[in-house]
Amino acid sequence: MTASIRKVAIVGGTHGNELTGIYLVKKFQQFPELLHRSSFECETLLANPQAIALNRRYIDRDLNRCFATEDLANLELTGYEDLLAKEIANRLGDKDRPKFDVIIDLHSTTSNMGLTILPSSRQPFNFRMAAYLTTLHPDVRVACGVRCSQDDPMLRTLSLLGCTIEVGAIAQGILDVALFQKTEMLVHEILDYIERLNLGKPLATPSSLTVYQSISSVDYPRNPSGELQAMIHPQLQFKDYAPLHPGDPMFLTFTGETIIYRGEDTVFPMFINEAAYYEKGIAMTLTKREQMGIATA
Repeated sequence: MTASIRKVAIVGGTHGNELTGIYLVKKFQQFPELLHRSSFECETLLANPQAIALNRRYIDRDLNRCFATEDLANLELTGYEDLLAKEIANRLGDKDRPKFDVIIDLHSTTSNMGLTILPSSRQPFNFRMAAYLTTLHPDVRVACGVRCSQDDPMLRTLSLLGCTIEVGAIAQGILDVALFQKTEMLVHEILDYIERLNLGKPLATPSSLTVYQSISSVDYPRNPSGELQAMIHPQLQFKDYAPLHPGDPMFLTFTGETIIYRGEDTVFPMFINEAAYYEKGIAMTLTKREQMGIATA
């Protein structure tokens, strides 16, 4: 049984050019009554003010990779985002002493991922909450990182409970009214779920949940100097979560040659052709699709 949840943090602007979360948090700050629930408090945070002001993903390095425990403890890391991560951890609480019971971090992606929930950890609460959302919206998908634990360096891992809400496809630096409204809808439904749980009237969840478990990431074909030699194949572009079978087209070279997927098993790619991942050497993340049993609260 999950203990009562008393404080929830809603974060936008971890990446300064993902406007959906930024303007939704600004809306909540202007109209805080929208977040009011009787059994817990909500606070909002715009995580990376300088990057937001410049409409850039980050200043020195990706803030959402600065929350590894060893990095937060490393006083020699003094870049803008490194120091900012320490400030945020002080406000939201260290991983072993969180000040907020739940963190909801709002993101958007240029990949065609629709509405995706990325749980902060493998705590049963996170999967029950995600499973509840899928009963309201069958198009909601739940994806886990390779570790899906507090060992990850993402902001959401400052609490065991919570998630990232990832919505797309949307270009960086713009707003899309449909995705804005869908993100706001998911936030309210999560808060309503927590409220009912706190009041001892938990909302029904299914007994199983489809989870896309990350296996590995794949880079674009490159030459020895690191320059791209191929693009996402047109048959794969915008096909996030669709099955990729052995032998299916994966990349298309600039000379028109198809490069196929040579794995042995069918996988389900996500973050396909994410603009921000070119610099990270990631063309897509490969996942396996699993059915997970959901424990009752």
